[in-house]
Formats: sequence, structure tokens, C-alpha cells
Amino acid sequence: MKLITDPRLPTETQQLVLKLTNILRDVTNQLNNLTEGRISAVYNAQPAPPASGQNYAGDFVRNSAPSELGTAGSRFIVFGWMCVASGTPGTWSPLRTLTGN
Repeated sequence: MKLITDPRLPTETQQLVLKLTNILRDVTNQLNNLTEGRISAVYNAQPAPPASGQNYAGDFVRNSAPSELGTAGSRFIVFGWMCVASGTPGTWSPLRTLTGN
């Protein structure tokens, strides 16, 4: 979920309270999921690095479909991808985490 940057709030008090309660519930759910490490709370998680669009050095995309790769003794998981050169789509490098297997 991405936070609403311009919520259209109603002017009637009861509807306003209901709308604000719903927004607060969404924000707290996302925050709780982020603190628990849930991939569902990361709106830019993808199974592969971006193949289009303008991206900037330092942008990061989390891997939504991790699997163990490599050979015995040097297995790893691709945690995500970091943009190392700005562009369309930019140059992306995988961030690998060794598994110890």
C-alpha cells in the first residue's frame, strides 16, 4: 500500500471521522507489516529489476520471489536490486545474501 498524499476528506463530521479512521487503520497496518518484515508492506517489491521507467542511482527494489541460487558451498539469495547508474531503466545490480549452504 502506498500512502495517500492528497486524501479527499469529507466536510460532514461523521463521514470525516470515518474517513480518518480508515486512513489511520491503513497506515498502522502498513507500519506494523514493515516492522515485521512483511513483503506485502513494500509496494515496490518485484520479481525482477525494473525494465522500464526513469530510475536513479541508489534506487532499491526488493525481490518478491527469492529463491536459493548458486552451487553447493556458495549458495545465495538475491535480496533485491540496487540501481548503480541512472537511466531508463538504469543499470541494476543484484544484492546477494549468502546462505551458508
